[in-house]
Amino acid sequence: MALRKEFSGLQKAAILLISLGEDAAANVFKHLSEEEIEKLTLEISTVKKVDSTKKEEILEEFYNLAIAQDYISQGGIGYAKAILEKALGTEQASMIINRLTSSLQVKPFDFARKADPNQILNFIQNEHPQTIALILSYLEANQAAQILSNLPEEMQGDVAKRIALMDSTSPEIIFEVEQILEQKLSATVTQDYTKAGGIEAIVQVLNGVDRSTERTILESLAVQDPELTDEIKKRMFVFEDIVTLDNRAIQLVVRDCENDDLLLALKGASDEVKEVIFNNMSTRMKESFREEMEIMGPVRLRDVEEAQSRIVSVIRRLEDAGEIVIARGGGDDIIV
Repeated sequence: MALRKEFSGLQKAAILLISLGEDAAANVFKHLSEEEIEKLTLEISTVKKVDSTKKEEILEEFYNLAIAQDYISQGGIGYAKAILEKALGTEQASMIINRLTSSLQVKPFDFARKADPNQILNFIQNEHPQTIALILSYLEANQAAQILSNLPEEMQGDVAKRIALMDSTSPEIIFEVEQILEQKLSATVTQDYTKAGGIEAIVQVLNGVDRSTERTILESLAVQDPELTDEIKKRMFVFEDIVTLDNRAIQLVVRDCENDDLLLALKGASDEVKEVIFNNMSTRMKESFREEMEIMGPVRLRDVEEAQSRIVSVIRRLEDAGEIVIARGGGDDIIV
């Protein structure tokens, strides 16, 4: 049955809610904004008697759209279209898919985020590093971390750098790369400029790899781009993460940091961080710090952040020396 175009989307929504009944309409309203509720309420109040045939067509259209969206979530746009074509025919299937994709932003490589990382690795490990970087940028951080950890060591740093420096990628390139995987992983294609990658992306990935892989990648990056490497390192462990260290590690950090830096850093720290650090000071040192912080007065945020950054540098140095351990996703952080 052809979908009629004589009603606007708002009119169809109003008729649909009337057809579903008060209870269902009330539940739908719970998920809408005030503006949407106002528009729908006004439209519902103006709806006169609707022909039963037209009402059935609107209900059928809604049902088909809901089913199509469910198919997309299961296997992507290509999968949904294939199923709908068998059930409804090519023309109506295309109409439904076009309706959905015009408003639904399907993130590139959505299909790959449901795949096993080892399976993806098998398909992409021989691709160009830029292609690998593009794919990893769109995966979940834990997936990307596992894949990056298993790439050849000589490639890891290059791929990491490309992820960090990546910005917007044209839809043509995304389409082409997705097509490479489509035959193997039932791909979905979204032709839209999408921002992916960047320093935060590679930081999340590196936080999920084991320490030896992280070290290899950062050493390789340091040779290629020292400034980028420093920026990545700064973001990998922030001052507030000190609460994740064990007591012995915090005691070593307190020992190796300048007192002035600790005072400034604690001035702008959360209560949780203050408590953790104070608990690892001697009673005398803790009392002294509390007194000095009270009489210190207001301090510039920039000074606090710089002091916290210097403390993070001490933490990284202690970790590199093997004196403390920062918990990561890899197995080499297990203490036995």
